[in-house]
Amino acid sequence: MEATWFKHYPAGVPHTIDPDQYSSLVQLLDESFQKFKERPAYHFMGKTLSFGEVDALSQAFAAYLQSQGLVKGDRVAVMMPNTPQYPVAVAGILRAGLTLVNVNPLYTPRELEHQLKDSGAKAIVIIENFAATLQAVYAAVATKKVILASMGDLLGFPKGMVVNYVVRSVKKMVPAFSLPGATKFNDALAAGRGASFKAPKITSDDIAVLQYTGGTTGVSKGAVLKHRNIIANVLQSEAWNGPAMKKIPPGEQTITICALPLYHIFAFTVNMMLSLRIGGANVLIPNPRDLPAVFKELSKHKFHSFPAVNTLFNAMANHPQFNTVDWSSLKMSLGGGMAVTAGTAKLWLEKTNCPIVEGYGLSETSPSASCNPVDSTAYTGTIGVPIPSTELKLLDDDGHEVAPGQPGEIAIRGPQVMAGYWQRPDETAKVMTADGYFRSGDVGIVDERGFFKIVDRKKDMILVSGFNVYPNEVEDVVSSMPGVLECAAVGVPDEKAGEAVKLVIVKKDPAITEKDVRAYCEANLTGYKRPKVVEFRTELPKTPVGKILRRELRDKKL
Repeated sequence: MEATWFKHYPAGVPHTIDPDQYSSLVQLLDESFQKFKERPAYHFMGKTLSFGEVDALSQAFAAYLQSQGLVKGDRVAVMMPNTPQYPVAVAGILRAGLTLVNVNPLYTPRELEHQLKDSGAKAIVIIENFAATLQAVYAAVATKKVILASMGDLLGFPKGMVVNYVVRSVKKMVPAFSLPGATKFNDALAAGRGASFKAPKITSDDIAVLQYTGGTTGVSKGAVLKHRNIIANVLQSEAWNGPAMKKIPPGEQTITICALPLYHIFAFTVNMMLSLRIGGANVLIPNPRDLPAVFKELSKHKFHSFPAVNTLFNAMANHPQFNTVDWSSLKMSLGGGMAVTAGTAKLWLEKTNCPIVEGYGLSETSPSASCNPVDSTAYTGTIGVPIPSTELKLLDDDGHEVAPGQPGEIAIRGPQVMAGYWQRPDETAKVMTADGYFRSGDVGIVDERGFFKIVDRKKDMILVSGFNVYPNEVEDVVSSMPGVLECAAVGVPDEKAGEAVKLVIVKKDPAITEKDVRAYCEANLTGYKRPKVVEFRTELPKTPVGKILRRELRDKKL
């Protein structure tokens, strides 16, 4: 389609960026570590780490990884919340020429085992709070090198010791575990300082990250993101955000609130990598569900940028402690991961005088593909226009572009689009067109200005608070439960999460109860994948050939 959207770019935003500006993310990191050496990079629990400190710590970590026999291209999993160890580990992994495998810390043993096996990760960096999960699968996976972090590792003495005591003994947030042979994070850093580091030759075509995303077959797949893909999205985001960031007084460092989990591609790129590029600092929020703690931390900072999902914007705007924070310096509220609702957008604007700018993207696009102009003054109800060097078009089921005004599957082309799914050429072929477009599975329409809007979802995916839930995975788990004959999972509207999982079950054993089902799901599915609604029926609606009619289950009123 014709790129009519360029007419609606804010002044000063370029139509294209140069993704070959850096040879690798490591070159970008090295440049920023030197250029912004004295500046704060991360604020966490009252402790600040400078760019220079992250440089030294990550180089020591890279040297340690090399000393363990890891070689260029090996995969290293990281299973951590938002703590300073995460960016240190990531920078170390990349600098050693290794590939990062992001892992959700809330995964169940079943989910963790699949991801470690599928990625072939040789090592894992994990915070002790979730070590019991790793212990449960350790014998079954080839990931034998374990680096064990604790919450207070980088807080210094005595604060780190106090934090660890509270986490372990007062709040009891570390279940008992046994991982003989694991190396403590700080011990790994100490060993790395005494080891030699040899910088490998890394190119833009090397794999930087395996970002796992749910699969329509029920199998989680790794989106292969090369160094060039993430560099491109960082530069695209920087260019797009420019008009808002120019409102920050000259000489003032850009401060971004990092409440989104860093293992999620949204925060990985727009919080961590973009801030490294521009010399900004992140305020790390380890648990955004603890809103009193979030407000307490935010009240200590003057900040300019706040990327979040609709559920967090909504929960915060309706919280009684909202006004304990000074919002006057906020220049950009970026909404992504799930649709921003009109009610949330209206309330947020009233309370902060900073409109939520909604964007759109996927793990497969590093993630940003489109966004509303950052000089918008009101909610548009759209996902905006394609960002620089990005093309969007709408396709029918046969891969042909639809006529103007007609709905079609959103297809995306640009330097941020993944190289494919890790070791799954069949799945890659399903989503990539011959001319390089990625088929998103979302159905959209586009207006005469080039603004896109999502109207439906081609896939059966359920979007819970910005996280993808694939019905087949839920069904695969629940159908293996003794007493279940068959089941189906669908998404239903949910006021808080946007969508929630509804599970419909046909019993084999009349004695099974909703409580039994919920307990089984709790043991096998991470929180956002668990059903909010459980319904029992005598049969499921099906087509003449036996395919479950999910739409009928969705449309039935609760």
